[in-house]
Amino acid sequence: MTAGQEGAERNSRRRVAMVGAGGFAGLAVGLVAVYGIGTFLGNQAADNGCRPALATAERVAPYARGEVAAVTVADKPLRIPDLAFHDASGAQKTLADWSGRTVLLNLWATWCVPCRKEMPALDALEGAMGGPAFEVVAVNIDTRDPDKPRNWLNDVGIRQLGYYADPSFKVFQDLKLIGLAFGMPTTLLVDPSRCEIGAIAGPAEWASDDGVRLIKAALGQSM
Repeated sequence: MTAGQEGAERNSRRRVAMVGAGGFAGLAVGLVAVYGIGTFLGNQAADNGCRPALATAERVAPYARGEVAAVTVADKPLRIPDLAFHDASGAQKTLADWSGRTVLLNLWATWCVPCRKEMPALDALEGAMGGPAFEVVAVNIDTRDPDKPRNWLNDVGIRQLGYYADPSFKVFQDLKLIGLAFGMPTTLLVDPSRCEIGAIAGPAEWASDDGVRLIKAALGQSM
């Protein structure tokens, strides 16, 4: 190889290295923009902190059957983002407000027919199981008339569920970014440390015997 050829090869390797470094830097900036610098740098630590949730998921797995057979239990540690939405008074809430409690987080909208069909079962589950250790948190994501979901819940007799809403649709987008929201309704079972136990895309009969047994398993209660 001539000196000129050697120089050209060195320059080519240098350009490849620079492109690779630039690509990684661009990826890092993109991740930071989406998740925030703290989450980006601490994501592995957060995941490790969720490893105990996998034991709960293993305990729940045998009960993902019948009316709740579509529930997929977590197979890797994953902390759910601190999702933000509003309560009935308009005050901001985040998922961290439920720290120490197991949560069945449900995203719904009035334009989603399966969501409306599922809502009475979620209401009944909250009436049967809701308390200091567990709550069904149903977050409405209608983006237009804020009175429509309230009126609908009142008209169909939903009485046990608290009213929560995110008209910005950001809660859905945040879950979509981590692969946990693909359509409506979307429901997550979240442990007291905000870690995923399981998830389901689509409706389920949550107040059925199968649904109640699954929630009891998540809570470590006897059947």
